[in-house]
Amino acid sequence: MGTADTILVRAGTFAVLRADGGITGSRGASPDGMFRQDARHLSLWSLTVDGAAPAVLVPSDGEFSASCVLTPPGTRDEPPAYTVFREQSLADGALTERLRLVSNRAETTTALVGLTVDADFADQFELRSDERHYDKDGAQRSARAEPGGVAFAYKRGDWLSRTTVSATPAPEAVVPVDGQDTAHRLVWRLDLPSHGAAELLLTVMAYPHGGPAPAAVATPSDAAVDCAADIASFIGDTPLPMPRDAPPGLAATCARGLSDLAALRMPATGPDGEELRVTGAGVPWFLTLFGRDSLLTSLFTLPYRPELAAATLGALAATQGTRHDPYRCEQPGRIVHELRHGELAGFRQVPYGRYYGSVDATPLFLVLLGSYTQATRDSSLATRLEHQARAAMEWMFQDGGLHSGGYLVYTPDPNGLVNQNWKDSAGAVCFVDGTQAEGPIAVAEAQGYAYDALIRTARLARSVWNDVDYANELEAAATDLRARFVRDFWMPGPGFPALALDGQGRQVDSLASDAGHLLWSGILDERHAQLVGRRLLEPDFFSGWAIRTLASGQPAYQPLSYHRGSAWPHDNAIILLGLARCGLAHEARTLAHGLLNAAAHHGHRLPEVIAGYGLLDHPEPVPYPHSCSPQAWAAATPLAVLTALHQVSPTG
Repeated sequence: MGTADTILVRAGTFAVLRADGGITGSRGASPDGMFRQDARHLSLWSLTVDGAAPAVLVPSDGEFSASCVLTPPGTRDEPPAYTVFREQSLADGALTERLRLVSNRAETTTALVGLTVDADFADQFELRSDERHYDKDGAQRSARAEPGGVAFAYKRGDWLSRTTVSATPAPEAVVPVDGQDTAHRLVWRLDLPSHGAAELLLTVMAYPHGGPAPAAVATPSDAAVDCAADIASFIGDTPLPMPRDAPPGLAATCARGLSDLAALRMPATGPDGEELRVTGAGVPWFLTLFGRDSLLTSLFTLPYRPELAAATLGALAATQGTRHDPYRCEQPGRIVHELRHGELAGFRQVPYGRYYGSVDATPLFLVLLGSYTQATRDSSLATRLEHQARAAMEWMFQDGGLHSGGYLVYTPDPNGLVNQNWKDSAGAVCFVDGTQAEGPIAVAEAQGYAYDALIRTARLARSVWNDVDYANELEAAATDLRARFVRDFWMPGPGFPALALDGQGRQVDSLASDAGHLLWSGILDERHAQLVGRRLLEPDFFSGWAIRTLASGQPAYQPLSYHRGSAWPHDNAIILLGLARCGLAHEARTLAHGLLNAAAHHGHRLPEVIAGYGLLDHPEPVPYPHSCSPQAWAAATPLAVLTALHQVSPTG
């Protein structure tokens, strides 16, 4: 996002505001606007006072609400006649704003206030900077002036989305803007008494197609209070348990992460239709349920907020695959990769309405179910989801590829995701020369997840479902997978696991961070795990802030690549938990300090991803230009750091 942007997130709705509190309708890497269910419901929000854009005295900032201070033009000898104080807050589907104009003069002053507004209803996939175009035959946008504001609508076939803008007091005029399609200008003439004030209250309500009505809001202060109270209830009054030798910044970074996770929570539905709250993956591109992201976020937070894990498991069980649909990569038992509610998904112009192109969400679902049961000592959820768990395991053996001594594999989807592991950008699963592997592809970390899923599900079968034969079958499969893995994936030359096996069984020989996930899952024996753990802290991997996705010095390495040289906090969280599991205390503490130092440079908020440049290149972590923030699994990373440090702390 842009460096001057303010981001408000609430219950599945988010707004990106510029320094003056306005919205410009931008596209590409930093789109602004108000968004709900994958559509931009407010694309223009442009304030003028006395015919000109006001100057910014204090830029927009805030967490539960945003505020800024603006003035009309003035000089040293003729200072501005009044000052504009702007406060904005977000609720579920609603943006509310208070404009307060305070006179700086002894005599009565009249202020001419104008607000230009528009709603383009752009689908988020249209706003990305990848030059894609989507036909929308028959689509119509309209706007209708109303006594208190303006109503916008978008219709395409039976698809209908709406946005309303209302104001108190009502504007004196609501007029179309020439040459700007549906944009309208709201105008007020406000009298300010001597050193007095006048106020406008503005409300934007988003009505997505098929979605719930927006929340009723009164004022920005009321919305901010509600948001703050909801987040405070999630954070709770009990401090997180810090180790005695906790490094500087750990508590602050954990607190920041919990606050972001609370804000990212959004509604979802469980397998019996019950209402749940899960964490959306991140802003601006991924504020929806993502299988892999939500599962890893829940695993990181499990020791401290197990309710997130329970909600995630329920929501994913409710959307589990039931049939074969190649367009969506759906297969029986497969756990969903992502859900989308936007127009392009609704008209099947993108496959992501309910998309299953993930090789790892299904085993991670089983890992989380087993981990939750063990951590909470509550077997009721495992009992309730037994059918879904068995279906997930059946997918792993059949469509997933484990049957008869195989590996968990994915076939690249030319209409969706070419790569279906966590490094899901095109070209991310590559040989050392940068050539993309061709499928079916067996990525290393997915085999580790599969091993862990087999072990944990066997425990559930034995202790919860009372099915000893099934438990024995799964344990035998896990033992076989672990024995075969080192034989097929270990590269003797570099002494490191291959990133993947391609469709011909060849080792994809890049040195990649995925190897660190193998320590976490336990698929490597102690000797190989120790070798991998120490190798990942060497300078070509470890930047000083975090471990890079690809070790530098390889032809494919690019520090500003999404998955071929950047560094991801959640990737490092998994590695860190693996280092702690293997008893590599020094390496774990080194990595933990790097992550916390990186967070300190971002206001204790870890971004989705940072560039691969190291401390020798620049004294601060270099931002990745398209990073999402806040992002759920990055927000949960400090809690994984906390867990790992407890495991390696001499005080426990």
